[in-house]
Amino acid sequence: MTQSKSRIHADPAIFFFDEDQEDQFDRLPDPLIVVILNKLSDVRSLGRCLAVSRRFNSLVPMVTDIFVRIDRVVTSDGPGCAGDSDETLTLTSTKPRSLFSHFLKLMLFTILKPLNHLHGGVSGPNRPLLPQLSHHSPVQVLKNFTNVENLRIELPAGDVGTEEGVILKWRAEFGSTLQNCFILGGTRMDHKPVPDNATITSSLSPEENNGSIPESFYTNGGLKLRVVWTISSLIAASTRHYLLRQIIKEHPTLKSLVLTDADGQGTLIMGKEQLKEFREKPLAPSASSSRTQVPASNMKLRYAPYLELPGGVGIQGATLVTIRPATDGNANSGNGNNGSGKKDSEAFVSGSFEGAYKDAVKALLKRRTYLLEMNGF
Repeated sequence: MTQSKSRIHADPAIFFFDEDQEDQFDRLPDPLIVVILNKLSDVRSLGRCLAVSRRFNSLVPMVTDIFVRIDRVVTSDGPGCAGDSDETLTLTSTKPRSLFSHFLKLMLFTILKPLNHLHGGVSGPNRPLLPQLSHHSPVQVLKNFTNVENLRIELPAGDVGTEEGVILKWRAEFGSTLQNCFILGGTRMDHKPVPDNATITSSLSPEENNGSIPESFYTNGGLKLRVVWTISSLIAASTRHYLLRQIIKEHPTLKSLVLTDADGQGTLIMGKEQLKEFREKPLAPSASSSRTQVPASNMKLRYAPYLELPGGVGIQGATLVTIRPATDGNANSGNGNNGSGKKDSEAFVSGSFEGAYKDAVKALLKRRTYLLEMNGF
């Protein structure tokens, strides 16, 4: 007994195309297509769009907003790295945990496949839009995007290793050197149900009421831990800054550059004026490693043994450190040494964080301020 075979009969109308019928998408003007591609922004997806048509192939390089997600880190002795001649690809580090030391050696494996066809794709065998992208850095991936204005790059993880449960967030702004850095830390974050009308509270020890840091802050290693957080965050930020120099050099149209990480630990930001300063003033590299020199700075430390925040969030050992170069005559604000300037500065600091972290910063800004000085390194 033979088993009957099922047959699928497709409706011929589904596969019928009128050659004389105009493609409605072709009616969209080029500027509108570029707007759509800007909303897409992801460099991996833009690489796929390059293969759609000759028209897309010519429009994708005009995109102004680009997002590059780094998925893997390959060290300098990894495959395909030996022949790399880019100056920014030769940086090394003695710390194996440091992701940022090999930033421009990052292999964008997940975006390489859709882009490899460009070596001989719709742009013709003798005119590849982008070079063969096996084992290439973000510098090379971005090389033929000629109109980039807003660039966001995401590393696969934070740069600073911390103990489990420790909170560490930093945000730094650079021109040719450090302009400011805000660091929020805590030894642990708690989550517990609380009434909806709960308010932000913080515990005050008798020593703090007298205007001094609690003695336990010195004896239990609390101050030393905060110094480690601060130095580590500044090293991470200055290394990211140094490794961006080739990208900034090759993209004079840049107006905004953000370098963050998937963990949300650190964010480096450069705006239009800061990018201009970066190009016009010589970069001062650190003598000891491949990063930008951190200038002598003034630091303000605010500390609370415990913060209770809305939503049942609590932070133990909450600490806020604000850092500005010592040469900055007005460390509080760019609007003058008046009360409103200070208020604007506090709003600027709290605006650098989101969610519960923003609430924590607002609470810490009301705490007593301890001033410290730091030499350049």
